[in-house]
Amino acid sequence: MSLRNTNLDSPPPPGEAPGSGTTVDGADLLGLVRPVPAADRFGFTDLLIEATADLGTRPGRLLMTLAGTILGIGALVATICFAQTTAGQLAKRFDAFAATQVVVSPAQAQNADGNSVATSTLPWDAVQRIERIAGVEQAALIAEVELREGSVTAVPVNDPSAPSSAPPRVFATSAGLVDAIEGTIRYGRIFDDGHDQRHDRVAVLGDRLADRLGITRVDSQPSVFIDGLPYAVVGVFGDVQTRPELLESVIISTGAARADFGLAAPGDVQARIVIGAGPQVADQAALALAPDSPDTIEVAAPQGRSDLADNVQADINLIFVVLSVVVLLAGGVGIANVTMLSVMERTGEIGLRRAIGATRRQIAAQFVTESIVIGLLGGLLGATVGVFAVIAISVAQQWTPVVDPLVAIGGALLGALVGLVAGSFPARKATRIEPVVALRGT
Repeated sequence: MSLRNTNLDSPPPPGEAPGSGTTVDGADLLGLVRPVPAADRFGFTDLLIEATADLGTRPGRLLMTLAGTILGIGALVATICFAQTTAGQLAKRFDAFAATQVVVSPAQAQNADGNSVATSTLPWDAVQRIERIAGVEQAALIAEVELREGSVTAVPVNDPSAPSSAPPRVFATSAGLVDAIEGTIRYGRIFDDGHDQRHDRVAVLGDRLADRLGITRVDSQPSVFIDGLPYAVVGVFGDVQTRPELLESVIISTGAARADFGLAAPGDVQARIVIGAGPQVADQAALALAPDSPDTIEVAAPQGRSDLADNVQADINLIFVVLSVVVLLAGGVGIANVTMLSVMERTGEIGLRRAIGATRRQIAAQFVTESIVIGLLGGLLGATVGVFAVIAISVAQQWTPVVDPLVAIGGALLGALVGLVAGSFPARKATRIEPVVALRGT
């Protein structure tokens, strides 16, 4: 059945003169059915409004839903940031026990009498050669001085009535000794290269020997007499990490030892290296000192850096990550349960929207978006809690907090991903609700 359109106010269709009329089907009677403008369609803004409309109506349930996600994301972010923060702390603790000392000396061989004798000698510029090796921070020559009379006193006159005691040992070293053995100057200073080159008679004492000789200050220009030769004491050192015998010895420059006591050659080289450089220094030190015969040089160097610190840190991180994932899964289950409950409570609304033209895709998008918003909100709050926890604990422990911004951003996005996964099943269930069944149940 066709009717003539008598609505003169309606514009004629293209190609037909005004007032000529047109024949339409019964469904298009009086021009009531027209194409829906694009602005009236269900857009992204409408989707957000529909998805978030129900969130603020039950704040208590929303907070309980967010709790699991906040705890999971917060624990995960805190774990990663704590791993970065504690990496430096663990490295410092393990490095405190790591060996950083290298001793380079001539190779030893037994003579006919069964005594060990050096098969070669070190060059006087051994320090300069060793310090050119990558990984060497400081080096110094060390050689024990053989005294003719074997006397070391703090007074110029020997008292025959005084009880006899073994004289302290005398060592000749280069200027960088205290730094090489990681010692500390208690008071005064160490002699420098200028003293060495001028053969100045200056000495540095170990703190134990200084206490025994009664030397507690250097501003009064105290002296020690080595085989009757006066040496001005310019400093006292202690707290060495190696060579503890030096704390009970007199240290003079190699230049003075060569001039006054005929020191023929250095004894060995003591070097301080960075953590993990032991194998490299061991391979290169002999070639640096004796390129034509490296087998005549012995190098005592520590092994490479141990993997113990990394293994301990990896185990701790694994435990915390597992716990964080468990809590995060609990948060995802909570989001899924609340979304499912929302679907059940809003069955009539879903049926009504389906009846007036809402598609299955729009219904699914509404509930998935709602879950994503809840997950994203929980992720943001959880990342914030995790970052503040790391900062607070680091400040309390006097650590340097390390927080990667990408970790915090990733935590928030992970919360949204959890919401997406958790809301997928309830959204699918909502799309299966038929309008007639939903409206009958209301």
